[in-house]
Amino acid sequence: MHSLEVLLDPAADDAVRAEWAMLSAAGLPSLGEHTGETNAPHVTLLARPALDDEADAALRELAAATLPLPVELGAPLVFGTGRRGLVLVRSVVPTDRLLGLHRAVHDLVGRGRGSDETVEHTRPDAWTPHVALARRLTPAGVATALEALADAASAREAATLEEARVGGDPARDSSTTRLAAMRRWDSDRRAVVALGPAR
Repeated sequence: MHSLEVLLDPAADDAVRAEWAMLSAAGLPSLGEHTGETNAPHVTLLARPALDDEADAALRELAAATLPLPVELGAPLVFGTGRRGLVLVRSVVPTDRLLGLHRAVHDLVGRGRGSDETVEHTRPDAWTPHVALARRLTPAGVATALEALADAASAREAATLEEARVGGDPARDSSTTRLAAMRRWDSDRRAVVALGPAR
């Protein structure tokens, strides 16, 4: 499956990778288990079986004009019915700017090769922006994962409050981030094409 994705800023990337590692340490199938260099926390804007480079120049212009884009990482969500395993994600709170970027991407590549086969949940008005944390979870695995994420959130909050109490700079709020760069995943070549801007 080919896709267009936006990557997180470095601090948020580190925070999501820490959640991947925590879930792996709990014995859960997190995305951190995929160790390829192209594996990075991201938000998928569009996915379809075929996607060529025809719109790359226009997508680079769009990325330069709209990124970085401030967003807020929200609560965990669970997708799926359990038949093929459940998917745990970190929601991304939709804003007018984020929805505008998403629609602009679809407008630019909408008539390209494979447009009739765009994955339904990546289409405008059907899209739930998110960053994937774990796949192929059982219901019991979801419960374990949510408990681990809640414990980690409590520890972060306590550290932030303690930092503020002693007069230091509060730790970065991990819910606030920026979508920093766009890329195209070419599943035929198993490679990414950077569309900018540089992170």
